[in-house]
Formats: sequence, structure tokens, C-alpha cells
Amino acid sequence: MADARWPVLALTLAELRRAGRRAVRIVDADCGDGALLLAAARHARALGFVAIEARGVDGAPALIARARTAAAALHDWAIGVSFDCADMVAGLAQEHDLAPDIVLVPAVASAATTRALTRASARVIAGGRA
Repeated sequence: MADARWPVLALTLAELRRAGRRAVRIVDADCGDGALLLAAARHARALGFVAIEARGVDGAPALIARARTAAAALHDWAIGVSFDCADMVAGLAQEHDLAPDIVLVPAVASAATTRALTRASARVIAGGRA
């Protein structure tokens, strides 16, 4: 995986699983074509998670379309994936009712994004796409 966030993400998933977690929610707030999020969902399944909810948010309709196409090829009853075309802050604001376990964000985040992250998740992994 070419994304700089992958090592930390893989480690975080492994730590959650070792702690006995069987379900995980992951939100990628700058998902692009969804490659990292889909890899994370597959990796979580390989680690033994039995319920994986993955949500990608990006402001680029063309990238979201590519992500949805890639997700359509994923056939695993334990993995639920959705991709939404939205602003990062607006997408994270929707996460307040059921906070994700992991939120992926770009390395440079605005003050509004930082506030949204504080409300959304305790495990924030920042970095950039390669």
C-alpha cells in the first residue's frame, strides 16, 4: 500500500482486534478513489473482524465514482462500504451519532476539520496519499 498512513492504520486495526474487538467503523475523510479504505476493510476482515463498516468522503465526484466502482467488486457479507461526495468537515459532522473507531484525514487539516475530528473519533490517522 503506497499511502503513508497504511502502517499506522494496519497497526491500529491489529491493536483493536487484539483487544477483543469484533466490529470496527472506519471513516476516510479524504478518500480519493477509496483504495486505502477498501484495503483497510479487507485487512480488517483478514484479521478476524466480523463486522466492518467503512465510509469514504471526498469532494471530487469523479473520485467518488471510481471508489464506488471499486467497492462494487467487493463481495463480503461482513464488509459494508459507502462513499459520499461531500466536504470533509460536513462529512465528519455526520459522524456524531455513531463515532467511528478510526478516522483517516490528510496531513494538513483546517481548524474546523480538527474540531470535527475531536468529536468524531479518538483514533485519528493523518497523512497523505502517495
